[in-house]
Amino acid sequence: MMSQKVIRIGTRDSELALWQAHTVEKKLNDLGYKTEIIAVKSTGDIILNKPLYELGITGIFTKTLDVAMINGQVDIAVHSMKDVPTSLPIGIVQAAVLERANEKDVLVYKNNLDFLTDNGIIATGSLRRQAQWLHKHPTHKVVDLRGNVNLRMQKLDTSDWDGAVFAAAGLERIGIKPEKFLDLDWMIPAPAQGAMVIVAMANDEFCKEAVSELNDLETDICTYIERQFLKTLEGGCTAPIGAIAKFTKDTIEFKGALFSLDGKQKLEVEKVVPIEQWKKLGFELAKEILNNGGAALMKNIKDALKK
Repeated sequence: MMSQKVIRIGTRDSELALWQAHTVEKKLNDLGYKTEIIAVKSTGDIILNKPLYELGITGIFTKTLDVAMINGQVDIAVHSMKDVPTSLPIGIVQAAVLERANEKDVLVYKNNLDFLTDNGIIATGSLRRQAQWLHKHPTHKVVDLRGNVNLRMQKLDTSDWDGAVFAAAGLERIGIKPEKFLDLDWMIPAPAQGAMVIVAMANDEFCKEAVSELNDLETDICTYIERQFLKTLEGGCTAPIGAIAKFTKDTIEFKGALFSLDGKQKLEVEKVVPIEQWKKLGFELAKEILNNGGAALMKNIKDALKK
């Protein structure tokens, strides 16, 4: 008989965050564990009038839950992995990565796609999406868009924008992907996009062991490579960085890029390596970019974001 300890699952209170928490809850219940969901509002959800990078907090969406875990209000927390800083707070560890969903970005548009060949207005709160959009469509204007998925969708409806960029996984998870969407196959996703991660306290053996049963090894390795690439490039600063690693039969395919904020510069790296070379792949490829103009570009980005 399993212990009667109840695992308290911390989550943000948006529809998508709650969907993710309930998904983890069901998986743990199926394994015989008792659970309870505790929803917390995050600073990132409350301050909607400032671009994310201006708030100066790494992990703006995860910080509130980190505090709740450290204070003992919740035992584990469920996050969209792309929102989680590459360095976790002391005492908190990554306990499981769930199998990845759709990793793509999608354009949700309002009327038709004529604006793609003309002067469009596109909304996104992500520097990565902004830079890649401008790289492909230099005549377009990109405006800032903040808030949870539902709120961003509402803002798009009531605006004069032509479209907005979303993560496909978020729209698919809560079933609000509209008919008018376009898969952006050319856009390199955020490191770990489409993956959910569960974090626990380092000293909580019960919860770590329970959650470890949900870990998907392939997603774990691929997101590790992508996040290592991100961490090596940015060193804690927000920058337009995309990365995706994928398993093929016995190799790993990796594609990553760093862009200037205006999208004019693009430093890209693509590589296919045997699976056993995964441990330092992200680090090595980030170093390659840094040595080929990336270090100077990162300095420009950091200086520009300070202003």
